Amino acid sequence: MSYSTRVSELLHNVHANEGDTLTLAKQGREYTGVLMPHHAFSDPEVIVLKMKSGYNIGVRITEDARLSKQGAATEKRHRHRVAGLKPGGKKSVAVLGTGGTIASYVDYRTGAVHPALSADDLVSAVPEMAEICNIDAKVLFSIFSENMRVENWQAIAAAVADRLDKGDEGCIIPHGTDTMGYTSAALSFMLEDLPRPVVLVGAQRSSDRPSSDAYTNLLASARFCVESDAAEVFVLMHQTPSDTMAAVHRGTRVRKMHASRRDAFESVNASPVARMAFEGELTMLAPHKKKHAGKVVLKPDMEPSVGLLFFYPGMSHSIFEQVMLKHRGMVIAGTGLGHVSADMVHSIKAAVKQGIKVVMTSQCLWGRVNLNVYDTGRDLLTAGVIPGEDMLPETAYIKLMWVLANSRNDEEATRLMTTDLRGEMADRRELDG
Repeated sequence: MSYSTRVSELLHNVHANEGDTLTLAKQGREYTGVLMPHHAFSDPEVIVLKMKSGYNIGVRITEDARLSKQGAATEKRHRHRVAGLKPGGKKSVAVLGTGGTIASYVDYRTGAVHPALSADDLVSAVPEMAEICNIDAKVLFSIFSENMRVENWQAIAAAVADRLDKGDEGCIIPHGTDTMGYTSAALSFMLEDLPRPVVLVGAQRSSDRPSSDAYTNLLASARFCVESDAAEVFVLMHQTPSDTMAAVHRGTRVRKMHASRRDAFESVNASPVARMAFEGELTMLAPHKKKHAGKVVLKPDMEPSVGLLFFYPGMSHSIFEQVMLKHRGMVIAGTGLGHVSADMVHSIKAAVKQGIKVVMTSQCLWGRVNLNVYDTGRDLLTAGVIPGEDMLPETAYIKLMWVLANSRNDEEATRLMTTDLRGEMADRRELDG
């Protein structure tokens, strides 16, 4: 959306450009700051100024508004350094936008955050990426991550396979943080034998906020794709609250552990695969699959009729049974070592007899399921429950969807669920420290 005629004339009269320092006077108050870009979600009657404090404000232009120019931009903003760059010996990296806070802007009329709709918007905030690699940016869709569905995961997987098979050194996927662990797990199973890395990256604060982590995370992702020898699906986010370092997590082992902190993501039951200093130093921390010259084996089929249930004391076994019987597969996040109440065991046994795959995980997250310790666990094993070992409940949920769509029979499905395919489970758990 463009500026209104009144605002356009006001800016034109003082020869104002993005990056110039302006003073806006209205209704007895003055606001001095740097003129920020006007994007597709901006109100036509509002200009955005970055104040000396680093915060942006949106100021509505009224009839009495007066504008003066205090200084020209010291450096022009490069908003179109995206595709079509001269190679110059640099490797190419695809940036496949899906939406989320990392690719969002604030609407200063309502205060709402909207996802970017163009490739330019996606990477214009980080022109330094072009110094590391050639960027081939494309927005696949612009949605918040809570709206992700199986078909979105499949579209991302197909786009990744296409770009890697054409020779890109890696794929960066800007993504909303709330369900990024689900998407990273889905891509991990759909993309078999990856030749180069796929890095999902997010931000807890939008790119036009002074404390945004979008810039550092995107830049670190580009460096990781080019400099590392790893070829898996990863999630890269801040390792600490400060702008010093990012952690690179395996896509099947990562969970968002805090609603708003910049270091919200942690690897569960595993260490991060790498650490990427924002100054540029890369340290590999764990074994990983290496880059190679092959093609992607794309296996995007998923069984949508899979559920994920969180057991709690007092849960109605009749409702529990009704939900299970409507699915081909069910993952249960049980207590402790992987337990549910005694009456639930009978419902699970009935479901298994009808051919429903039931996988048990633990709400504890750290540690692993062990159904051999207590009577309830042994009853679950007898009922046909598959132990989820040390998998995250959401990873087990995604894996079961993929396994049911990619196995020929019941026996193969059970074997695949109990086999480590993408680093989602380990034979044993090593104590930290």
